[in-house]
Amino acid sequence: MMKKMSIPTSKASLVLFLCQIISALDVPLDSKLLEELSQPPTITQQSPKDYIVDPRENIVIQCEAKGKPPPSFSWTRNGTHFDIDKDAQVTMKPNSGTLVVNIMNGGKAEAYEGVYQCTARNERGAAISNNIVIRPSRSPLWTKEKLEPNHVREGDSLVLHCRPPVGLPPPIIFWMDNAFQRLPQSERVSQGLNGDLYFSNVQPEDTREDYICYARFNHTQTIQQKQPISVKVFSTKPVTERQPVLLTPTGSTSTKVELRGNVLLLECIAAGLPTPVIRWIKEGGELPANRTFFENFKKTLKIIDVSEADSGNYKCIARNTLGSVHHVISVTVKAAPYWITAPRNLVLSPGEDGTLICRANGNPKPSISWLANGVPIAIAPEDPSRKVDGDTIIFSHVQERSSAVYQCNASNEYGYLLANAFVNVLAEPPRILTPANKLYQVIADSPALLDCAYFGSPKPEIEWFKGVKGSILRGNEYVFHDNGTLEIPVAQKNSAGTYTCVARNELGKIQNEMQLEIKDPTMIIKQPEYKVIQRYGQVSFECIIKHDSTLLPTVTWLKNNDELPDDERFLVGKDNLTIMNVTDKDDGTYTCIVNTTLDSVSASAVLTVVAAPPTPAIIYARPNPPFDLELTGQLERSIDLSWIPGDENNSPITNFVIEYEDALHEPGVWHYQTEVPGTQTTAQLKLSPYVNYSFRVIAVNKIGRSQPSEPSEQYLTKSASPDENPANVQGIGSEPDNLVITWEPLKGFQSNGPGLQYKVSWRQKDVDDEWTSVIVANVSKYIVSGTPTFVPYEVKVQALNDLGYAPEPSEVIGHSGEDLPMVAPGNVQVHVINSTLAKVHWDPVPLKTVRGHLQGYKVYYWKVQSLSRRSRRHIEKKILTFRGNKTFGMLPGLEPYSSYKLNVRVVNGKGEGPASPDKVFNTPEGVPSSPSFLKITNPTLDSLTLEWGSPTHPNGVLISYTLKFQPINNTHELGPLVEIKIPANESSLILKNLNYSTRYKFYFNAQTSVGSGSQITEEAVTIMDEVQPLYPRIRNVTTAAAETYANISWEYEGPDHANFYVEYGVAGSKEDWKKEIVNGSRSFFVLKGLTPGTAYKVRVGAEGLSGFRSSEDVFETGPAMASRQVDIATQGWFIGLMCAVALLILILLIVCFIRRNKGGKYPVKEKEDAHADPEIQPMKEDDGTFGEYSDAEDHKPLKKGSRTPSDRTVKKEDSDDSLVDYGEGVNGQFNEDGSFIGQYSGKKEKEPEGNESSEAPSPVNAMNSFV
Repeated sequence: MMKKMSIPTSKASLVLFLCQIISALDVPLDSKLLEELSQPPTITQQSPKDYIVDPRENIVIQCEAKGKPPPSFSWTRNGTHFDIDKDAQVTMKPNSGTLVVNIMNGGKAEAYEGVYQCTARNERGAAISNNIVIRPSRSPLWTKEKLEPNHVREGDSLVLHCRPPVGLPPPIIFWMDNAFQRLPQSERVSQGLNGDLYFSNVQPEDTREDYICYARFNHTQTIQQKQPISVKVFSTKPVTERQPVLLTPTGSTSTKVELRGNVLLLECIAAGLPTPVIRWIKEGGELPANRTFFENFKKTLKIIDVSEADSGNYKCIARNTLGSVHHVISVTVKAAPYWITAPRNLVLSPGEDGTLICRANGNPKPSISWLANGVPIAIAPEDPSRKVDGDTIIFSHVQERSSAVYQCNASNEYGYLLANAFVNVLAEPPRILTPANKLYQVIADSPALLDCAYFGSPKPEIEWFKGVKGSILRGNEYVFHDNGTLEIPVAQKNSAGTYTCVARNELGKIQNEMQLEIKDPTMIIKQPEYKVIQRYGQVSFECIIKHDSTLLPTVTWLKNNDELPDDERFLVGKDNLTIMNVTDKDDGTYTCIVNTTLDSVSASAVLTVVAAPPTPAIIYARPNPPFDLELTGQLERSIDLSWIPGDENNSPITNFVIEYEDALHEPGVWHYQTEVPGTQTTAQLKLSPYVNYSFRVIAVNKIGRSQPSEPSEQYLTKSASPDENPANVQGIGSEPDNLVITWEPLKGFQSNGPGLQYKVSWRQKDVDDEWTSVIVANVSKYIVSGTPTFVPYEVKVQALNDLGYAPEPSEVIGHSGEDLPMVAPGNVQVHVINSTLAKVHWDPVPLKTVRGHLQGYKVYYWKVQSLSRRSRRHIEKKILTFRGNKTFGMLPGLEPYSSYKLNVRVVNGKGEGPASPDKVFNTPEGVPSSPSFLKITNPTLDSLTLEWGSPTHPNGVLISYTLKFQPINNTHELGPLVEIKIPANESSLILKNLNYSTRYKFYFNAQTSVGSGSQITEEAVTIMDEVQPLYPRIRNVTTAAAETYANISWEYEGPDHANFYVEYGVAGSKEDWKKEIVNGSRSFFVLKGLTPGTAYKVRVGAEGLSGFRSSEDVFETGPAMASRQVDIATQGWFIGLMCAVALLILILLIVCFIRRNKGGKYPVKEKEDAHADPEIQPMKEDDGTFGEYSDAEDHKPLKKGSRTPSDRTVKKEDSDDSLVDYGEGVNGQFNEDGSFIGQYSGKKEKEPEGNESSEAPSPVNAMNSFV
């Protein structure tokens, strides 16, 4: 029994469902057990909900059910009890609830119309069937009516109405004539869904007097006929063409509702002359693939298995050469209820818990109601163990009286679902299903599995005993399975004996005994061994076995894991296999397999067959070439060739190949002539005129081809007129006013004589014109000038020589040259599908205006402007090409919320035609890109300031920003998430009431009316107190700029060994920041290579610390100075300045030397330790930056005199060696390292003790420390 526990309401359904899985009893599929257990009724068969019956036959209303005890049956009709005993025409089948209404013996089907429901009941509950609606089928006659002849003018439309009688079910309609032949239908004449016959336009052949509409009623197998309709068509000249008009449906719009899973049929039939063509589209989407079909000459759109996604507007377009008309059908797909989770039967033990779940969906959403034993649960007898919670019934601590059948009814306005599910509470004493005294036999050292299948309610406990008075089995040597099976992993001889399985619950106890016997394993004590035997010898493999005396072994031999060959040479004995007269095919692996009823063993050995002593090998080679070639029987078109074969070289000659050489046209080139069988030494060869022949012969056998024979004597044939004409004749124009005729010239020997020429002939096709001919030399091209543009020509080329013409050649069709198309496509329409995709349609141009081979259409499209920014940009046109006579295409990759233009041009082999008028269309809004930046500044105890930039691609009108943030603790776990909506016109926000000394993670994104864009994330930390920041920071970023460089310095507070970087860029530019890495942990940097007179933005950050970056500073470089172009090294003032600097350095060195000799102490090490980041380092020669500083004397303080004044300060005059005179107009002083005097300082920990100075060492001090 499950332990009760308190759970939150939101998780009740999940937990209870798991309880159902865990607690419900698993009833074994044992036929005897199932016959004995009580079970509530279950409906197994019933008639359909809507049951249409044949009124001439007996009515059978099915209702079958099972249960234990067998259920009894009762019926209701139209909601009240149906007493079948009082109706002599109604009987119920024995042991069944199926009703039989006897119509064939005087009953009337109409008297039994109604709603029937079957109830199957036993002592455990009652199950009910669906409501079965019985209706007899009807096939009424046509009402008599007087039909007047239809007089119609040729070309007009016509509708012949059928109006069949209303039957049940509706009839199938078709039109036939008096001879019972179906009337032919086409795009012009077709039958509508309502059965009417529609003529888009009538023709004289439509005149007839026997248009007959038939209605077939399938249930009654009857056909009703309407009176014939007469149609007379009278002609008027000329027949007026008309643009399309819809015959059905009428108007410009209509609506249709269809149910989910049904077939959606939409129809459009149009009148017009010429006959209109119907096309279907879905507005704002595509027709579903694999489910869409077109019927009735595309007048009917059929979509099978419709779903809610198929709702929308469907447009049919009827078009002919005079225009088009369209109709929009608004389709709404509703849904009758369908199951998500149908309730399932539940078998429980007394005191257990469980649930019945009934979930269904539909459109509209179905309502769920419960019944108990066919009675609404609200008025059903109360059960304290039952609680109804919407679509779930919860059972807790059930008892036997809780058994019942529950019905779930899910219904909406389009139908209902009814499901029965029983709750069967069983209290059953234990039963053991495994046969008693079963014998188990196991091989020693193998696992033993002893079965004890059981059932009981509550679930019994299983115990195992060994021996008659043995104790309960426990310990690691046994495995006890949940299904009652006892497993002995390694059965030994002492495991044999009697085992007892005991099953008990609170209702009783039962036991079962079984025997276990342990057998000796089967072994092969002498295995077959590897053998090598000569061909035609004898070999034997042994296989001697040992086995348990109570088991009967069988021995099987295999060769290469397959059966032994069916050959009397293989002899199988009791302990061996013998092979007589061994051959090469006996090579292989032989396996001996020993099987008993309990085990199997095998052993294998390889047999290798070797050859007898070798005999001399026969040498096979190619044949020798034929010789002694002779020509006889010379005629104009044939000659006889004979030869003598060469040696075969032990391989018979299979055939001879004959080749020829034409010494007149292609000397030295040999061509294939023919080949003959190897038994033949003569051949009659066909010859061509005007060829100087010589022949050679090649012999062929299985090894290969011989060398060619020596050539025969030469034979020159007489000249003749050509036998054939040039091949691959073509007529293709290269210019709009010419026709280029080309062909493949005849080869030399095809000329049949000297003086080869060609007669080229042409004439315009489909024009009564004579052939124009010209004779040209042996070339392959002729150009006809002055032709009309792109018209078809008949072309032929005939060969001739000095002896005459070749046979009359065949004609080919060519075209004169193409010119650019004349007109642009019309009726260009654009359908925007989504924010990045549009579909463009256009009408095809008339073929006569293409003036060439239609290759396709090109769509030029370009973005005009963004609708959100209203700023124009450089126009970049894109081109898509659609091959062939296609009239639509997709435009992908559009930018959301933008204005576009496009035009369409037709393309032929010459080029593009004129463009259609530019079509303007707008793409809808999309989701924006992420904000361009997110900065977090000004951290305080409880607040942070956020600044951001709008998205680079807003893709619409921004309506708001969303800020989400959450704290992060020291173990990187995220706290609760807070969300804030911010107006779109804001660009900063101060977050207050935050926790001090806390890291926060921020998620920031923008929204349009379509949805949210991608987010940008950032992290920041509030400080611990106002005096001592908990987290590192960079502040007081200052800059001093010259013409092409700037000195950047900053103050840093935080842990040691931070790696800094400087980012900079042109102020006001949207280009990415440029990044420079700072060497070491200095707090200054020189930016070089800047542009004079330019404003820059700069900020400083630290690597590896997310969100750790200074605020931005802006500076401007000095203007370009003309004096910069002067060579400074040649200026007198510069030479004087350098001399003064050198003199000053010499004086300083003398002063330092004197002070050193006075004996004072200068604690260099202590001075360095007082600063967390000693910045003063020797300058590198290559880039002017400072390298790492290290004490070369093992970090020991110097023992000489002090190098600083007694007050431990460095005054300005102590460092006159500055760059102040080099700044050229830039205010401020520079140290030699480029930093500011007075601005540079290390980290201040606390006030120094004694005489230690709190200031950073100056470059002079650094110099003194190396003296």
